[in-house]
Amino acid sequence: MMEGENNFLDTQYNGARLSGQGAGMPRSPRAEKAREKRSDRDFIFGKLIGEGSFSSVYLAKDIHTSQEYAVKVCDKEHIRRERKVQQIIREKDVMNILNDRWCVTAPFFVKLSYAFQDVAKLYFVMTYCKNGELLNLIQRVGNFDREGARFYAAEMVRALEHLHSLSIIHRDLKPENILLDEQMHIKITDFGCAKILSAEEVEEATGPEEPARGGGGGGGGRKSSFVGTAQYVSPELLSGKPCGPMADIWALGCILYQMVSGLPPFRSKSEYFIYQKIQKLEYEFPPGFCNDSRDLVTKLLVIEPEQRLGAHDPPGRYTALRSHPLFSDLDLDDMQNRKPPKIAPFLSQGDEEIHWDKNLPGLNSIELQLELGLALRDTVEEEEEEGKNASSPSSSSSSSFSKNMGKKRRNLADVSEEERVLRMVEQKTNKWNKFVEGNLILKQGLMDKRKGLFPRRRMFLLTSGPHLYYIDPVNLVLKGQIPWSSTLATEAKNFKTFFVHTPNRTYYLEEPNGFALEWCKAIEEVKAFYFPTSTTTTTTTTTTGART
Repeated sequence: MMEGENNFLDTQYNGARLSGQGAGMPRSPRAEKAREKRSDRDFIFGKLIGEGSFSSVYLAKDIHTSQEYAVKVCDKEHIRRERKVQQIIREKDVMNILNDRWCVTAPFFVKLSYAFQDVAKLYFVMTYCKNGELLNLIQRVGNFDREGARFYAAEMVRALEHLHSLSIIHRDLKPENILLDEQMHIKITDFGCAKILSAEEVEEATGPEEPARGGGGGGGGRKSSFVGTAQYVSPELLSGKPCGPMADIWALGCILYQMVSGLPPFRSKSEYFIYQKIQKLEYEFPPGFCNDSRDLVTKLLVIEPEQRLGAHDPPGRYTALRSHPLFSDLDLDDMQNRKPPKIAPFLSQGDEEIHWDKNLPGLNSIELQLELGLALRDTVEEEEEEGKNASSPSSSSSSSFSKNMGKKRRNLADVSEEERVLRMVEQKTNKWNKFVEGNLILKQGLMDKRKGLFPRRRMFLLTSGPHLYYIDPVNLVLKGQIPWSSTLATEAKNFKTFFVHTPNRTYYLEEPNGFALEWCKAIEEVKAFYFPTSTTTTTTTTTTGART
């Protein structure tokens, strides 16, 4: 690191005072005096809430105002060593521009309240978003229903309109960089990869030789440096072509796809193959993908930037996006005043056939079973148990070991130590025994574990411990287990579909033979044995959607 660069880095932060969240609010003389110059001693640092390649983000409280902030702490030496000086300066410059040009109809960005330094570190004091990343919300519920997806897509469109009107491109828009505030509105963050377009670059993108547009390519022959994250990077960035605001619009298409389906459109085991898929536009829509969202994604994920929806609109107002059917009856200039919808996963039921000739008017047998629980299912299972094919992988009792367990296999309180030892001996013949770490298998069966709209067939093993393992039955690899706690709860949606709610995630499972209620009962009985003080929180319902 050159000495000049070293001094430049220090100069940018000496005595920095920035407009903040509290601007315009009355303050005591003591608070005003303290605000003139801040240091780490003006904040009480709490838990670590995020980490980057050269920074850590802490929850902190201002000792003068009791205001909570997210404080990004960057190591100077690491920044110099990794040659990230310009990136840090650019991030501060972009946030200062957003502060100075704050838009009340697009308040969808974190604010930089203070920036200061000490000998070893730089500090960004920013808006604290208590509900975390959009990515965590997607992972927790699996995927969004139509209302949730269109609400957050609309807020992103309005945010990009404002950002692009300031001649700023984010270039690393992704669910990790979209935070959720206390009211569950979005706040875009992390402007380290952003670019502030020069007047020349703006003219290249909107010059007289082409219709005015939000930017995608333009002439000039300048090359764009590669920035961004593999799953969301646009084709023009990959190929080194000039990059305009349409790179962010491409990322919007990827994020909308992920909100609806649960996974980004371009996925592979390595970044190289992800880039290949992006350049070839290789992606597909899973069954059940909302038609309006599908149409919009198709019009945003277009190789040529000038052909993406909104490319010929002025950067401050994407009329073509606003008029899309997905955003019908939404006023994008009033999103900040709308109450965000409760996020519920979309449940695709297009593959479930209803046999109307077997149902009677009124409260039919399906409703009765959902109300009365497992009584009828248990009776049917007992009648058919001996006639089941022992080789059937989806059977809950696919071996002599399971047959001997009978009704008791779901109730640990009824299993004596002698019986447990006998079952463990018999269990050695079970092909899944090697995955359960010496625990007693109480129930097993093949189910589809969904990540959004994408199903993966897994062998589930409910065991003592308690544990609920899931295994790739083809490659015979343990993929993980559902974490237990006293707050774990099951929720049956119908005969085939049920949820397992944990504090950090909801697992969406489908039992192909219609024994979802039986699995719910078995899991709850195991929970009651290991967490006797907790109350049973099973919910059975036939409506789609889930509480989060």
